[in-house]
Amino acid sequence: MGHGSVTATQISCLGLVLLTLALAGCGSVAHNGAPSAAQLAADFKGSPAPLASLHAKANRLLGGGVRAFEAQLRALRGYPVLVNKWGSWCPPCRQEFPILQQVSAALGRRVAFIGVDVHEPDASAGAAWLRRFPLSYPSFADRSGAVNEALGAASVPDTPVTYFYDGAGNQIFFHFGPYLSAASLEHDLRIYLGA
Repeated sequence: MGHGSVTATQISCLGLVLLTLALAGCGSVAHNGAPSAAQLAADFKGSPAPLASLHAKANRLLGGGVRAFEAQLRALRGYPVLVNKWGSWCPPCRQEFPILQQVSAALGRRVAFIGVDVHEPDASAGAAWLRRFPLSYPSFADRSGAVNEALGAASVPDTPVTYFYDGAGNQIFFHFGPYLSAASLEHDLRIYLGA
């Protein structure tokens, strides 16, 4: 499914699927899949300068809204980019976090990863979640939803949603709902980004 190809029926079905996943995840406890700092340093050694700059902002919630988010995307031109929209309040996002932790460490020398933390109940909720479940890449704080809207045709209010950008900065694919295995995320990265 490419951007712009979602029908109202698919969105209704998506809502039902996401509700089912959310209810299924309510009793589950997220586990931390983050590699150690030493492992990350080894994984990211020799990263190209634009990706190394991104790694230097690991696990931070960045401000600046749409302007800063779009500037970050421009700074990553020439590299494929994965943008994951999440919220600490979202059970499917919590299920997906260990997968993102693992895959971003494994592929972070070739693919840029960016998070967008949406609709948090207060400014500290996303930061508190990241202290418990650190990411090897930064996220943009988006309590207002403005960055979400900038994501274009797939800027639905649901979470999680993962967006794929090619090296020219074009959004070429989006995935609704959580990735439930590293293999499924890595499959889509190979198919859509050649990673």
